[in-house]
Amino acid sequence: MSQSEQSNPQADDQFVLSPAQTSAKRYCLRQKMVSIGNDYWVENEQAEKIFEIDGKIGLQKTFIFKDAHGKKLTKINKALLTVKETMEIEGPNGEKLASVKKDLFTPLKEHFVVNVNHSPDLEIHGNILDNEYMIEKAGNKIAQVSKKLLHLRDSYSILIEPGQDDVLILAVVVCIDEMTHPGG
Repeated sequence: MSQSEQSNPQADDQFVLSPAQTSAKRYCLRQKMVSIGNDYWVENEQAEKIFEIDGKIGLQKTFIFKDAHGKKLTKINKALLTVKETMEIEGPNGEKLASVKKDLFTPLKEHFVVNVNHSPDLEIHGNILDNEYMIEKAGNKIAQVSKKLLHLRDSYSILIEPGQDDVLILAVVVCIDEMTHPGG
């Protein structure tokens, strides 16, 4: 094994992949250290900042998801006056893409449902104590998320299977973070 294969400085923020999983995309979502609202950067596996998520504080919590050049990709709003806690994901032109809903009562485990327009719903299952969860579509795992606890700020490793809407899945991760750690 060569020296470059033995050490990987980014290994802390990556999943260990089996050979069958090498085609999956890996991202790291990091909360910015100093920000008003919850602001995040999303980095690819080369540690390049490719997306920015700008949290806005107002009458309702809003996140604007942009590419590295500042182009708006999605907008996330926390829905007001709902029985189940809900966040809405909109496309760049205001069209509704998905709704993320938290179940009313699930002791020790988090469970979310994402109603996606024109596509099967997504199911999110996880463990509050482990800060780990999986996103499934039609019973198949399409993404896995792991929160890193060794950082001063929130940091998530996200592994997304090929053929998925990466921006939508990353927006769902932001929703789940906001719903499980509001204002954090």
